[in-house]
Amino acid sequence: MNAADTATLREEKPARSRRFTLTWDWGLRTVAAIVAGVAMWAAFPPRNWWFLAVIGLGVLFTALYVRRPRVRTGAWIGFVFGLAFFIPLLPWIGVYVGPLPWIALSVVLSGYLALFGAIATLTMRLPVPPIWFTLSWVLIEALRSTFPFGGFPWGRAAFSQVDGPLLPLASVLGAPGLSAGVALFGAAVAWLLTILASAYRRSARSATAPLGGDQPSGIVRVATLAVAIALLAPVAAIALTPATIDRTISPKSVHIGAVQGNVPRLGLDFNAQRRAVLDNHVRTTMGYAQAIDAGLAAHPDFVLWPENASDISPLDNEDAAAEITAASEAVRAPILVGTLLRNSDGRPTNSVLVWDEARGPVDRYDKHIVQPFGEYLPWRPFFRLFSSYADMAGNFKPGSGPTVVDVPGRSGEVTVGVATCWEVAFDRAARQSIRDGAQMLYVPTNNATFGRTEMTYQQLAMSQVRAVEHGRAVVVAATSGVSAIIDADGSITEQSGVFASDVLTSTLPLHDDTTLATRLGAWPQALAIVVAMGGLLFALASRTRFTLKPRRDAARVSGDI
Repeated sequence: MNAADTATLREEKPARSRRFTLTWDWGLRTVAAIVAGVAMWAAFPPRNWWFLAVIGLGVLFTALYVRRPRVRTGAWIGFVFGLAFFIPLLPWIGVYVGPLPWIALSVVLSGYLALFGAIATLTMRLPVPPIWFTLSWVLIEALRSTFPFGGFPWGRAAFSQVDGPLLPLASVLGAPGLSAGVALFGAAVAWLLTILASAYRRSARSATAPLGGDQPSGIVRVATLAVAIALLAPVAAIALTPATIDRTISPKSVHIGAVQGNVPRLGLDFNAQRRAVLDNHVRTTMGYAQAIDAGLAAHPDFVLWPENASDISPLDNEDAAAEITAASEAVRAPILVGTLLRNSDGRPTNSVLVWDEARGPVDRYDKHIVQPFGEYLPWRPFFRLFSSYADMAGNFKPGSGPTVVDVPGRSGEVTVGVATCWEVAFDRAARQSIRDGAQMLYVPTNNATFGRTEMTYQQLAMSQVRAVEHGRAVVVAATSGVSAIIDADGSITEQSGVFASDVLTSTLPLHDDTTLATRLGAWPQALAIVVAMGGLLFALASRTRFTLKPRRDAARVSGDI
């Protein structure tokens, strides 16, 4: 072997070593992203292992932070995390329409997480990386909860915390603030661990050095900062807990009954069972009335039925009106009835009618935020190419006006805020109800079209977050389960099973005051987005400046400049 061959081998060995190191590093980060995504999924109902969301985001932070990966690597890590999270979270979407919509939506949502990975990788090069990780997380959650087609807020970190100690944060900074608390807690703990690991390695090296190592004062300062940031969210939540619990008590109250009538069978043909579903709710309400007459149940101020309890419009069908009136007379109280109403333009609205035993309908709410691909289909000709179920989507008209109904009760009129099914996922829905004067919240829902899946428990968690966020008791009335009564501290006091007839009763506190989260509204999230975008622009500018400078220096040496 001549000298040239020897030199070539010497050059190839480091190149092969670098390729192996890069491949190994890429593989480790990919595995970490999968572990983080699965941990995030396991934090959501019905498991409710809230701490795994903190751990999952901590692992994700580590994968994006250690050894400063490239931006494209950060995007890959985010995308893999998204797939590992959303694919097991959302299988209920494909229960009756096949796997294509489920997988397609999971991939699209993972694209948002890829954007998160890219943004976080850049901004985390700025001082105090957990702050930038958190701001980037809030930015991406806000983006995917808004765009396209009104957004898809499912799977926000806040909704994994209903059994965790961080939940009271929602009363101050809303659901975005609770998500930020989870991200900050996980990222700060991970940052502290990386600092300690780095200090340990440095001390091990310095022990073998003849003149000793660096002074540890800088490491101590950074580690102290990491501890302070890590404790910020849990300490704040602990401080807020007493005020959250206090909202379960009020000098004003109302006694209600929530009726779950059940459905004859599952599937997408739920609306073909309209009369049977109405009959079920009437029958269950009549049984409730018998219990009242026998002294086995207290007399309610009003009764709440779920979404789609009467998809036969009682305004157009005398038989349906007569059945609802008979049920209202039996319990001697108004009934809030979820129904479909046909408007003058021919389009239906998903509505709630306040049906009084003597006067019939006395108030009405039409669902404001209608569900894409269910209650309406955007880009219908395009999506028809991919699924034969496309034409089953409705053409519902969004409602307008107040988001509350006034319900006459035995002890006076009660203002009830309504967030129908899909709406409870959106921050603005419940917030507007409180601003319109809601003293309690009512979530009529119909989950029968999603079968025996985790969807109903995931949606229930959203109602629990809304209870804490706005300091209001919440009644979830479902056609087939899970129906629930939720206190203002987010705890469930009554809960039904699934696919069974049931009646839940409770005396609920009524409130007229507002939480700080309600008063601040979207401003904390908006501020976080502005700061995140500012940090991103600064990081991009710094990256460009520091990348170009070495090139100019090299050019000067070679005489090109």
